[in-house]
Amino acid sequence: MPPAGSASASRPGQRAATRRQGALRAIGLMSGTSQDGVDAAVVETDGRAITGLGAFISRAYQPRLRAALADAVRAAAKPGATRDGFADIEARITDAHAGVVEELLAETGLGPADVDVVGFHGHTLLHRPDRHLTWQVGDGARLADRLGIPVVNDFRSADMVAGGQGAPLAPLYHAARLAGDGAPAGAPRRAPGAPWVVVNIGGVANVTWVAPAADGGEPEILAFDTGPGNALVDDWVRLHTGRAYDDGGRFAASGEVHSGVLTLMLDHPYLDMAPPKSLDRNDFALEAVRGLSLEDGAATLSAFTIETIVEAQAHMPRPPGAWYVTGGGRHNPVLLGGLARRLPVMVEPVDALNWRADALEAEAFGFLAVRHLKGLYTSLPATTGAVQPVVGGRYHAVG
Repeated sequence: MPPAGSASASRPGQRAATRRQGALRAIGLMSGTSQDGVDAAVVETDGRAITGLGAFISRAYQPRLRAALADAVRAAAKPGATRDGFADIEARITDAHAGVVEELLAETGLGPADVDVVGFHGHTLLHRPDRHLTWQVGDGARLADRLGIPVVNDFRSADMVAGGQGAPLAPLYHAARLAGDGAPAGAPRRAPGAPWVVVNIGGVANVTWVAPAADGGEPEILAFDTGPGNALVDDWVRLHTGRAYDDGGRFAASGEVHSGVLTLMLDHPYLDMAPPKSLDRNDFALEAVRGLSLEDGAATLSAFTIETIVEAQAHMPRPPGAWYVTGGGRHNPVLLGGLARRLPVMVEPVDALNWRADALEAEAFGFLAVRHLKGLYTSLPATTGAVQPVVGGRYHAVG
């Protein structure tokens, strides 16, 4: 039987389950808060260990779709907005994801029968955990019917029903990868048994703090959003130049940080809240830096991202022995260098672990889809604040 909250109790045959003796092949899909496009990755897992990783592709949204998506995000934040007004963008986003999966299948030679499930995050229009509201567009039934592959989507709602924030959801995948990879690269510089942190710098930044269990059992995990990742800098650069982001941190590197403005921004009440906690992309705004030059604004906003990640240490049960950076922010030398200067231990991109950083979130949703199929929890009280571990997701059979 599917877990509670699934859309259908039926399963299409045994698919590949019997031939892999518990390990399933999933395609995970992610459309992040940067609104740039769709990532798709193949992952094989039994829901606990990662037994294999397959192809990964990333495809940008067409400019008109990206603009429509940005309009939808703004419209969703307006009072009185309802799902009824967003059917068109949901269909377009779903079809864009389907096209990426079809391209991935064509490139790999896989057919629908070779894939057990698609983990479909959709795109977040609004995330307001304080109002017990999270809103992702993405039609799981439409995607399943077009692809001929079962789909699990709507990963966040069940967690929020259980009192959770509905985010972040990648921490269990981070922990599984760290456990499976043994001693990460650079581990000699980390005290034996010390926790490590995976920090994802996307539109919003979040951390996964993982302390390995001494007896080889379940690790201790804590996760939460730290503050803005790339979103504010992206918005600032787009406002001034029309470009999508600060490529290579060029503008920030040539500007000066305005310490008074930074101090004012760091007074935001969210930063003192105890985790678990999560953010909407638009919870922080550009007002504090208005009037600054392009370069100084970019430098100050980048410093804000760095300092909010640094301040996250205050909420961690024990100091980490190493930090591994993923997300688009790891390509920004201003962010990566700033963290390396401000944190007392090793800071490396997750590439040092031989992880596919650009594929990581897509892989995570493939992993979570398999966990859903197997009735394994997808979030924990320590990752989202739910009152109990939650099996999230909604299952859609083909047809």
